[in-house]
Amino acid sequence: MSRVRSTVLVLMITALLQISLQTGLRAEPVTFRTDYSVRLVGFPVAYASFVSEVDGSAYSISGTVRTSALSDILSKARGTANVSGRMAEDRLLASKFQVSYQSGKSAKKTEIEFRDGNVKSTVNTPKRRASGADWVPLSADDLRAVLDPLSSLVFPGGSKVCPRSLPIYDGQSRVTLHLAPKGVRPFRTEGFAGDAIVCSIRFEPKAGYRKSSSGIQYLSQLTTMEIWFAKHEKGNLYAPVYAKVPTKIGQVIVAATRFGG
Repeated sequence: MSRVRSTVLVLMITALLQISLQTGLRAEPVTFRTDYSVRLVGFPVAYASFVSEVDGSAYSISGTVRTSALSDILSKARGTANVSGRMAEDRLLASKFQVSYQSGKSAKKTEIEFRDGNVKSTVNTPKRRASGADWVPLSADDLRAVLDPLSSLVFPGGSKVCPRSLPIYDGQSRVTLHLAPKGVRPFRTEGFAGDAIVCSIRFEPKAGYRKSSSGIQYLSQLTTMEIWFAKHEKGNLYAPVYAKVPTKIGQVIVAATRFGG
């Protein structure tokens, strides 16, 4: 009799596990939104908004960026970005990435197709050209095991945020961002209140740039850049909520004005 009860119990547990797995497979996609403000020496210069969707191991992120009314006086700019792919154990791997923007009368568009972390194709409109004798060209190795600029800074919830190195390709340049831990800080905004993981950032150019570029040289020498990550519990993802980058004309602060929802 006890053997019969044991058999029934095992069957019940097995059935419950199957139901749980099937329920997980049928789970509805999770969608959340993050808005950012960009300020230069305290003045608003741009706004950005991103909508992320997680459906099983698949993800997509779409966003818009626009300059503020203050910045529009000098140069009005608008842009969109979209990326889709799958979540690996410790990072997001894109399959397709697209960004387009317009500043004044100038318009540019970049489309990148990835396969298993490697660049399959790149289309720039208008076509970008190498510039100057000091140009560092891209090699085939520079296009292997890389991340896109948008989802490179979003991590699965169970992974380590920093330290880590992020090999990024944007359609022309290949750079590496090195993240190192700097502790935990409280952060609060619409939709979130809690601890954020703070990382320092070191910028390392690899290829697709001019050695004499003053901007590249400046970024390479910076030691005080920071980026903070918060966890979206429902989406089970870490994403940036704060960043500070010193520039030659003052400090740029990027802060989330909404995280989640």
